[in-house]
Parts: sequence; structure tokens; C-alpha cells
Amino acid sequence: MSPNLPDQLDPWRMVNQRRAFEGVVPLSKMTRLASLLTDTEGEVRYTLAFDTDSLRVPHAAISMTAELPLECQRTLQRFLLPVHVEQRIALIRDEAEEDALPAGYEAQLVERDALDPLALLEDELILAVPAVPVKPGTEEMSADWLPEEEVVEAMNPFAALKALKKET
Repeated sequence: MSPNLPDQLDPWRMVNQRRAFEGVVPLSKMTRLASLLTDTEGEVRYTLAFDTDSLRVPHAAISMTAELPLECQRTLQRFLLPVHVEQRIALIRDEAEEDALPAGYEAQLVERDALDPLALLEDELILAVPAVPVKPGTEEMSADWLPEEEVVEAMNPFAALKALKKET
């Protein structure tokens, strides 16, 4: 296992050598993910292993754990969302290869025989962020209110007809 994650790597060479990387990346290095977070305090523990399966599909196996700082949309308070990602990314050279992939794989198109491993990890974390973050254990807020009679009258499409009828 290599502790350092390079900026770029040749995925085909990594698959042939069955290379694996393990380490910790600060959330502050993931600039695209940062826009979804309340702050970038924290880190991501990852394992990225390149190999082929029994069908000879070249892939990258990703395992990550992190606590993502998000803002609860019910309470508007910061909370840490525990995230655990296990994913197999099939490495393909052409989009047509995606149709032949076995179930359980996501496809990653490799262009110019170069792959940014940090971007690969960041993509999976972005997908793990919920569209509407809600702190676990918070109760659903509901409001029972009735609009005032004047508001109901103004919203009624037949209110104008009622006024015309009174005039005649």
C-alpha cells in the first residue's frame, strides 16, 4: 500500500501492478465538495485499490469514511454526517464498453491514459451528500395555520364575480 496519493496516475499501469493506496486527505483539498459543506474541517480516510475481477474487468475499488460538516435544513445548525462509501469503478476507454459491464460497477471513462485519483474520491463523496441535509434525530417541523378570511377571499377566483353580482 502506498501512503501518498499522486496528482495523476496511469490507471492501466496501476491495474497491471495491482497497486493500492491508503491514507487520509483533508476535506480542504476537495474544492468541489467544499461548496456543499458548511466548512472544510475534517478528513477522509480512504483505500483505493486497482485490480481486475474474474471477468477481467479493470477497476478501482474505493472505500472511504468521513464525517461531513453540513447544515441541517430543519434547524439550520451545523452537524457531522457520517459517510461510508464502498464502490467499484470500472475503468473504460470507450463509452460503448459501459453497456458490457457487469452489475455492481460504475463506469469511469479514462481519457489520455491519465486519472486524477483525488477527483475520483471527491466524486463519490459528492454523490453521498444528501440533496436536503437533515440532522439525524431532529423532528419534522409542521405548522398548523389557517389563513385569515380576507386572504382566502382574495385568493378565491370567484371573488370578482361575487362583487360584480352585488353591483347588479
